[in-house]
Amino acid sequence: MDRRELADFLRGRRERITPADVGLPAGPRRRTPGLRREEVAQLAYISTEYYTRLEQARGPHPSREVLAQLARALRLSDAERDHLHHLAGTPPAPPSGPSREVRQSIVDLLHRLPRAAAIVISATYEVLAWNDLAAALMEDFSALSRRDRNLVRRAFLGPHPHGRRLYGVSDGQEFAHSSVQHLRAASARYPDDPELAGLVAELQAGSEEFARLWAAHDVTARPTLCKTFDHPLVGPVAVNCDVLDITDRDQRVVIYTAVPGSPSEEALRLLSVVGTQRLDVPG
Repeated sequence: MDRRELADFLRGRRERITPADVGLPAGPRRRTPGLRREEVAQLAYISTEYYTRLEQARGPHPSREVLAQLARALRLSDAERDHLHHLAGTPPAPPSGPSREVRQSIVDLLHRLPRAAAIVISATYEVLAWNDLAAALMEDFSALSRRDRNLVRRAFLGPHPHGRRLYGVSDGQEFAHSSVQHLRAASARYPDDPELAGLVAELQAGSEEFARLWAAHDVTARPTLCKTFDHPLVGPVAVNCDVLDITDRDQRVVIYTAVPGSPSEEALRLLSVVGTQRLDVPG
């Protein structure tokens, strides 16, 4: 534990936060920049004396719980939170499960790609964010429950309208195999996540194919560079498939684009206009 560095770090982060940032009144006689020590202590649910001793480099070794409360009170970023833990001599505990929170900058990025269908998926293949064209090409994810937005569950357990697996993609079989391999690796990273364990158990019980692939213990998946969606309205849509890793959240951005000037690009342009309307349904 580096008491002096920890004290300086806490003081610096306290002084950069305004009372308005945390919903506190500024008051007429505020002399110190940022928050007062007693205000941080109140927000972190610890005593003012204890927090003061930490800032004076004479405090005891804080527990993980205290560090987590201080990180929330001081509005620390993920990197700052980890740094706080290291200064205190207590490395941050690994997350119990994959993150489901998508950074706003990533969400904004999806919507700045009007000619590409783009989604964000978690380590367990849950669709966390999407743009309008992705909803038109694949499915209106906003109309689905969180459970039904999991692509692995969809691939193995359905529904499969008109016998089409996972939106009629040309690499449905390959996707199924690679998703099991990714899920196997995720299980090793998050061995204590009950939700992930429940998903695997459900798939093993409901799909003999999944159970067989899971038993193979494969963890190396080949990247998919292109695929074709069999869309019920515009027909086949051939797209390039690019994947960007968001390593700090263990998420992936999947971007589908068509070759410029191709019939598939025209199909995507039509879908961007039509959206999720079902013009193939009479009435």
